[in-house]
Amino acid sequence: MAGTLHSGPRSRILNSDGRPHPVENALTIFTLVVGLISFVLGLIVRNAHPGAAVHIIATGAGLLALLVGLYVQMVSSNRNQRVLIVAGIIAGFVGLAIGVSRGGFIG
Repeated sequence: MAGTLHSGPRSRILNSDGRPHPVENALTIFTLVVGLISFVLGLIVRNAHPGAAVHIIATGAGLLALLVGLYVQMVSSNRNQRVLIVAGIIAGFVGLAIGVSRGGFIG
C-alpha cells in the first residue's frame, strides 16, 4: 500500500545482500572520496595553473584511487559497492590524467 511506513530493520546502502562488509565498505568510500578529490584538484590544475604541489597531489591521489579501486572492485560483494567504486575509479583516472598532463610527479 502506498504511503505505509516500513517498520522492519533498515538495510544499509552498501550492504544490500544483508551481510556486513566493513572493510569493503570503507575501501569503497575511500576510493570514491580520494577519486573525487583528485578530480577536483585536476580541474584546479587545468584551469588555475597553481604550483607544483597541487600537480603532485592530484597525480598521487588519482593513482591511489585507481589502484585501490581496482583492488576493491575485485573483492567487492554487491552491485551498490561496484557502482561507487567505478565512479571513484573514473574520477581518480581523470584527476591522474590531468595531473600527468601538467607535469605529474615532477611538477
